[in-house]
Amino acid sequence: MSMRLHNLKPRPGAKHRRKLLGHGRASGHGKTSGRGGKGQSARSGSSTRIGFEGGQMPLIRRVPKRGFNNKRFKTVYVPVNVESLNEFADGARVDVEMFKAAGLANGTWDGIKVLGDGELTKKLTIVAHAFSASAKQKIEAIGGVCEVIVKLPPAHMRASIAAKALVQAEKDKVRAEKKAAAAKA
Repeated sequence: MSMRLHNLKPRPGAKHRRKLLGHGRASGHGKTSGRGGKGQSARSGSSTRIGFEGGQMPLIRRVPKRGFNNKRFKTVYVPVNVESLNEFADGARVDVEMFKAAGLANGTWDGIKVLGDGELTKKLTIVAHAFSASAKQKIEAIGGVCEVIVKLPPAHMRASIAAKALVQAEKDKVRAEKKAAAAKA
């Protein structure tokens, strides 16, 4: 049977009747309407937060917490092996846009890292965020150039980094003046 608009229907079990509450004993949900007998949870408008254990110390607070997880802040590099760079023309300048166009840097990432797996046969100028030692050696051995992209910190951190740099410069200046004064005396 072919699928047509007139014979489409939902999968079995995808649609079901609404649970009718308070429709008498025969409905199976009469009297207390599935709320049990009395107590806080039987009252209208009553709800407790997730993890609430009736005043008992909740599990999440009973279990000891240790360590630190830096997962949110880690730098995710997309790996590109030296061998896959052979698809570019000899003498070409391979930058981030070319990596993307060739399908070598897909998905979401913070930078591109060139790794040294395989052999490189073409002289290339490669612009990436990081290079492994073996990749750098192979690229430069054939006469190519490795250019590292210096990534700026996020905008919200730049101001604090600049402020710290100014404070450090001021401290250095004061130290230099003290040293000069001590040298004269």
